Amino acid sequence: MPKALLLENLHPQARAILETAGFDVTTRTGALDEPELVEALEGVHLLGIRSKTHVTAQVLAAAPDLVTVGAFCIGTNQIDLRAAASHGIATFNAPFSNTRSVVEIAIADIIALTRRLTVFDKEMHQGTWNKSATGAHEVRGRTLGIIGYGNIGTQLSVLAENLGMSVIFYDAAEKLALGNARRAASLDELLAGSDIVTLHVDGRPGNAGFFGAAQIARMRPGALLLNLSRGFVVDPAAVRDAIVSGHLSGAAIDVFPTEPKRKGDPFVSELQGLPNVILTPHTGGSTEEAQEAIGQFVANKLRDYLATGSTTLSVNLPNVALDQPPGVHRLAYLHHNVPGVLAAVNAMLAEHGVNIEGQLLATRGEIGYVVTDAGSPVNDELVTALRAQPEAIRLRLLS
Repeated sequence: MPKALLLENLHPQARAILETAGFDVTTRTGALDEPELVEALEGVHLLGIRSKTHVTAQVLAAAPDLVTVGAFCIGTNQIDLRAAASHGIATFNAPFSNTRSVVEIAIADIIALTRRLTVFDKEMHQGTWNKSATGAHEVRGRTLGIIGYGNIGTQLSVLAENLGMSVIFYDAAEKLALGNARRAASLDELLAGSDIVTLHVDGRPGNAGFFGAAQIARMRPGALLLNLSRGFVVDPAAVRDAIVSGHLSGAAIDVFPTEPKRKGDPFVSELQGLPNVILTPHTGGSTEEAQEAIGQFVANKLRDYLATGSTTLSVNLPNVALDQPPGVHRLAYLHHNVPGVLAAVNAMLAEHGVNIEGQLLATRGEIGYVVTDAGSPVNDELVTALRAQPEAIRLRLLS
């Protein structure tokens, strides 16, 4: 029975799907550090995590039984994807499942900050009645600047426009503008022209420290800043200085450079206690609807990869869409992408009297993936010979 380890309080749907597929599933509520994870992965074939557990090259090298990793979230920067590919470990994430939840919290933050609801709420709880329109505005007619125009940025653009906002966006890649949104020619143009700036960039290393004091200084006086992307993208000390000086009139931060590993652990930030600042514990995508959808989506991807070899939407291996037709024996062969591999595989199959019913080859950078459906059983001698090839990374026999 294959073993699965699910960390960080994943939705029960993930466990149910894997158990129905025949997995022996162990669940844990918190994240694990590197030594803990190495120990926990002994004999484990499938690992499910969220954003707190870091799957390093050292962890992957110490987990010979591990076949696939699922990030039950959007980001995969907590996983060494290249090292995973080099060990033949397929990695999957959930690029779409919590998009709506992140967009809705962004809209909620924008309205709350623009109306200064956080200030009014605090004063009311302290017993102060301060009915005033000073500093409170409608979002209609204001300009939203979106940095990162991907799945979240585009959907946010549409909803913001429906609220009567003007939208400009900036993205390093060429993107089609939706509705009346306008592409900014540069980041500086977006910063100078926006009443609210919201970041929705990915976790690539080049985005670390991307938004600091220099970028905040180029924002309009009294503007608002939102970060619901990655904690290392924005400098929290620079945000604090801008709030204290009055250059920014508010901020909403959902992600932080250092975050507690487990629910209930203490949290400390220089942004605590500041006026009109909303701090949330990395819950942008944490709605019951989103977590259920993520649990189903990623668990199904992991299950299908182990059962059929399908790598559709894998973030680190060549993408091949497969089902499991009856009556064949499938060889799923991950290898270094060098010339002559397919010819060598087919020569070995012919040498061992194996007839090919169907075959697919896909490559992705340094990795190649040959999937062969054989019309007769594949013997151990052939499997051993293929695994012994110098270009071999991992061979799985799926019957």
